[in-house]
Amino acid sequence: MRIFDYIVVGAGSAGCALAARLAEDGTSRVLLLEAGIPDRKMWIHIPIGYGKTMFDPQVNWQFHSEPEPHLSGRRIYQPRGRTLGGSSSINGLVYIRGQAEDFDAWQALGNDGWGWRDILPYFKRSEGNERGESDYHGGHGPLRVSDIRGRHELVEAFIGGAAELGIPRTDDFNGARQEGAGYFQLTTHNGLRCSAAKAYLRPLRGRDNLAVETEAQATGIIFEGKRAVGVRYLRGDQPMEARVNREVILSAGAFQSPQLLLLSGIGDAEELGAKGIPVVHHRPEVGRNLQDHLQARLIYRCTRPITTNDDLRTLWGQAKIGMRWIVRKEGPVAAGIQLGGMFAKACPGVERPDIQFHFGTISADMTAGKPHDFSGFTMSVCQLRPTSRGAVTLRSSSPLDPPAFRFNYLATDEDRATMLAGVRLARRIAASRSLSPYIESEYRPGPGVASDDETLAFLRDYATTIFHPVGTCRMGADADAVVDPQLRVRGVTGLRVADASIMPLLLSGNTNAGAMVIGEKAADMIRADARADAADSASASLARSIVRSAPNADIGVAANS
Repeated sequence: MRIFDYIVVGAGSAGCALAARLAEDGTSRVLLLEAGIPDRKMWIHIPIGYGKTMFDPQVNWQFHSEPEPHLSGRRIYQPRGRTLGGSSSINGLVYIRGQAEDFDAWQALGNDGWGWRDILPYFKRSEGNERGESDYHGGHGPLRVSDIRGRHELVEAFIGGAAELGIPRTDDFNGARQEGAGYFQLTTHNGLRCSAAKAYLRPLRGRDNLAVETEAQATGIIFEGKRAVGVRYLRGDQPMEARVNREVILSAGAFQSPQLLLLSGIGDAEELGAKGIPVVHHRPEVGRNLQDHLQARLIYRCTRPITTNDDLRTLWGQAKIGMRWIVRKEGPVAAGIQLGGMFAKACPGVERPDIQFHFGTISADMTAGKPHDFSGFTMSVCQLRPTSRGAVTLRSSSPLDPPAFRFNYLATDEDRATMLAGVRLARRIAASRSLSPYIESEYRPGPGVASDDETLAFLRDYATTIFHPVGTCRMGADADAVVDPQLRVRGVTGLRVADASIMPLLLSGNTNAGAMVIGEKAADMIRADARADAADSASASLARSIVRSAPNADIGVAANS
């Protein structure tokens, strides 16, 4: 039986950061389990390869939601990374932290230590921004963050259109103020993806105290009473077990961390009983509180052949963008799909941005789908803080079956109103003096969609995820929360969750950087607890030693003095 100090389940954004930080002292023995394959596929590392990995079952779980009642009963595709680096190896590479108010809202819910002032140092510690160290950025962290090289005529027109509406140009969505329009920074370095695996695991290759096992799918947590003592997993068809001296940490993501808790007997007792799963601890909130960003993709036919559609249409065009990447590390190959972005206030009276735009110089009928045969570009609109909530449940008691989940997108009046306001804002930008000369026509929703009712029907038929599921192992100080502010699973010992599933509220932006920071902070909390336990153990040992060496008479005098 192999015994480690810590077992981390899931080598995704949070898991890689967590395992690496736990192992970097050289003494803690850490096992990192990843169900997917090693991250050796070429398309993982080339930013434009996002379009390939989005549908590659070798590196992607390819989940689908249950039919969504407010999206015309459609099942929504949810890609999740199934390789070292997890979703950081297949995502759109956009580096966004969210708003300071997001983290302060977490703290206001009773999660001490999770406010913006507490979290900013972790963002800076993790970040190796090519712009260098500053009040808001780290320059020496493992996660490389880079500017998009070169400027694109269409993105400049989009930024100009936003300025006409009073939305300022910005060169930093992660600085003092998020609001504005500009170019994203990406998790890239020298034209290649910097995933969590590349950032955190590669520097520790060869360490004897860090074992990384791929194609190792966790099937359940081993308990002795209510203490987690190990993990069961499969390598191929071979059942395996590993044990811990200290803790098991789940970092399997917003779908699979709650799935593993449920499979292991932590969840709603009635639901577990219906699946024939013995109950370890009744915790009904496991899997609840599911949140995600819904996006509406407005697609336009461009008047000029300057889009990525045009670049990809011919072998000559593909060769040109390939050479731009090889020679200057710029262009679509180096930057992927989303070049420009915007954070803005769409609804009247809001105090901070409630809508995010992703602007792509490419168009397709679905995200990362086959580009249209016309010159096209896309404005994607998503609501930053949805109020609709869904849930993750078990499809069966088999750990090899995917989890069942439903988001309930657009279930609330607020969500419907905000998305409608976002679409109206996009159309105002499209009609601006800066951008309108580049628009031949609106391909989708199209000129026949004008009223709120027609636009809402468009959203129900076409809106989809922008791939930011969170919240299903909610952190909180209240008794119903799945984990406490130290990320310890309530009701049991030796078990934590550290990934995007612990977010009580969705961040105002892309979630990848936030997930890594959760891993960073979790490592500090775990190490602090280990030091405290060691100090307590040393004090207890010293006390026992003093008692054993003292004469009986002296003990009696001391006891009665």
